[in-house]
Amino acid sequence: MTTSHKEFGRSIPRLESRQKVSGTAEYMHHFTAPGMLYGKIFRSTVAHGKIIQINTDAAKSYPGVHSVITGEDIKKVIPSPYYGPAFLDQPILALEKVHFIGEAVAVVLSHDPHIAEAACQLIDAEYEELEAVFDEVEALTSAAIVHDELKPSGTFPDLKHLVGRKNTNLALDFHLKYGNTEDGFAKADRVFEHTFNTQQAMHTPLEPMVSIAVPGDQLITIHSATQMPSFVRLEIARLLGWHENQVRVKSAHLGGGYGAKVYIKVEALVTALALITKVPVKISLTMEEQFYTISKHATTFKMKSGVDASGRIIARDCKVYWNGGAYADIGPRVAQKSGFTAAGPYDIENVSVDSFEIYTNRPPAGALRGFGIPQLVWAYECHTDILAHELKMDPIAFRKLNLLRNGAKQATGTVMTHMESDQVLETLSQKMNWDKNFDRGTGTIRKGRGIAIGFKASVSPTTSIALITIHGDGTCQLSMSTVDMGQGSDTGMAQIAAQTLGIPTEKIKVIRPDTDITPYDMGTLGSRSTFHMGNAVKLAAQDALEKLKIMAKKAGLDDSINHQPSVVLVKTYGMQAGTVVGFGSYKPSYVPTDPATGASSNVTPFWMVGGSGVEVEVDTETGHVYITNMINVADAGELVNPKIATTQISGAAIMQCGFTFTEEMLFDEGQLTNASFADYKIPGIHDVNFPIENICITSTHQEGPYGAKGIGETGTFGVSPAVSNAIFDAVGVRITSLPITPEKVFQALLEKNKG
Repeated sequence: MTTSHKEFGRSIPRLESRQKVSGTAEYMHHFTAPGMLYGKIFRSTVAHGKIIQINTDAAKSYPGVHSVITGEDIKKVIPSPYYGPAFLDQPILALEKVHFIGEAVAVVLSHDPHIAEAACQLIDAEYEELEAVFDEVEALTSAAIVHDELKPSGTFPDLKHLVGRKNTNLALDFHLKYGNTEDGFAKADRVFEHTFNTQQAMHTPLEPMVSIAVPGDQLITIHSATQMPSFVRLEIARLLGWHENQVRVKSAHLGGGYGAKVYIKVEALVTALALITKVPVKISLTMEEQFYTISKHATTFKMKSGVDASGRIIARDCKVYWNGGAYADIGPRVAQKSGFTAAGPYDIENVSVDSFEIYTNRPPAGALRGFGIPQLVWAYECHTDILAHELKMDPIAFRKLNLLRNGAKQATGTVMTHMESDQVLETLSQKMNWDKNFDRGTGTIRKGRGIAIGFKASVSPTTSIALITIHGDGTCQLSMSTVDMGQGSDTGMAQIAAQTLGIPTEKIKVIRPDTDITPYDMGTLGSRSTFHMGNAVKLAAQDALEKLKIMAKKAGLDDSINHQPSVVLVKTYGMQAGTVVGFGSYKPSYVPTDPATGASSNVTPFWMVGGSGVEVEVDTETGHVYITNMINVADAGELVNPKIATTQISGAAIMQCGFTFTEEMLFDEGQLTNASFADYKIPGIHDVNFPIENICITSTHQEGPYGAKGIGETGTFGVSPAVSNAIFDAVGVRITSLPITPEKVFQALLEKNKG
């Protein structure tokens, strides 16, 4: 080993790339077990109703059907079959009531999935329909109550303040008070108020959720496409009343996740079915079924800002309503963790934020790439652009005047550090040639440009643990429960280990997450892995090196070879044998927000900043909008792997283009009407026919592994508002709700021309 070896910062190909292009990579959809049953789910057809009866006789008698299972059957093996990371509100199968159209009510099991699917059509359920509510604002005062009682799970330390409630659809209300907004508005020269909306949307990973449970003797092994194997183990053990070492969770490569595969999805269901049948059970959701499982919050955001004569924002009030759907999932954490950034990356002395996570009778909403931040940035960056135009100020100059910079306090009271917002904004300005004349076109095709910038706090508090095992021949393996779902984490973590150990990255084997083998990790979400697990990996590698040094000294070896593990181990064991194991655990410091004021002196271990600039063409005869150029800039810390980093930013921005223009879950009285790729349109290769430049602002985060931090979500922040701002620049109309469809633009143009 040599400490001068350079592995960190290399754009090496991903370690698993050859497996993926050759078709040999392992995915959970490939997995089978002897005697395995396939499950197909019968789902609710009413949005809110009491279950009168479930008639399964015809399905049970269908040739080839093994059994049909309902919620009452599950209670025989799991007496209290409710789960959820924030509230224990979701039953494994519906009990007593259904809460949205598409909720799982019963499961047909067969050795042939086609038989199970056919028999599923023979189940009939009778409901007493109840009043339903679908809008997040209406739900706060509606007589329709989604859940009779709320029972907090107590899983997360920052949600320990949640209490059980009755007769309410309010899952969580987060409040932040900084300064005095009443005084601020009273002193303001001008006050602006606007309302913005975002749509309910879906993650659409091309690999839908899939889990297989294999029962044993007081043991259960779960093979799952999950981003959180450690959490799944904890939650399944809690449900069963078992010890953690009786539950084993294994993952494989994921065909995308984006937050869809965090926490429990189908793992609890396959576990219960396997315990009932005493044989392995597999459930693979269809693409349509993903829409009923988890989604992105629809939101309503009401913003009010007071500005002084110089253009400084001196007061801002934010009210955010998050449509959490029928089950909370991790929505309360989204409302809280994202809610405190609702005022934007601006230095405002008086801020008030009220962020509400609200139950409705829609499919559940939870984490999706950005963890609520893209919805907030959409609102506050459109709002900020409106302010600039109303004040007759250049949009970038207005932002520079008000920007939150290092050394200033964010609205929680946390002092900003390692947050390069000014560099991101300045780079956007330069790359877009903002100070030069811009041709806005004539005739029916008009051109415009817009920018937007957003920021995000990394989720806290969380823990990551890693093990490094050095073998007798000098190679090593890295054991961790971080899940590579296409973001390149296996490669990045191997590079951090290799840099520390002084060996080529290719000599490191990364062990796939398996809770019997790989140590605890909170989960792969929120761009936390590079910072948290990266630190744990570095610590584990340093621990292994220290142990090698001690062994070398005991073996009488001099300093010139004490970094050569093969020599040390041969000398120690008398042959090429033995191993050295290094351990690393990382949990950053954190101060919980005060439930009354939202204040915290240390609210996050690191900040992410991302901005986008776009140029567009608007067809004034049809309302169609076309991006002609896109610039994405991210504050990335030091880059572990530059090629992977820029690809991450590009992928995030393209994904956000879908949420900007086409993606929207459409409902008719709670019935989802477009749960297929034929009707729900995600961007394809032909939709990305414009140049995209992705730029990483490199800076050293003193507490990150070799100065690195996460960037996987930064490309999502600014895209949507930048497009809206560019449309206004082109044709003078303001779109305030997503998605931005040709119909909305054309209608806005008609209304403008009438005026």
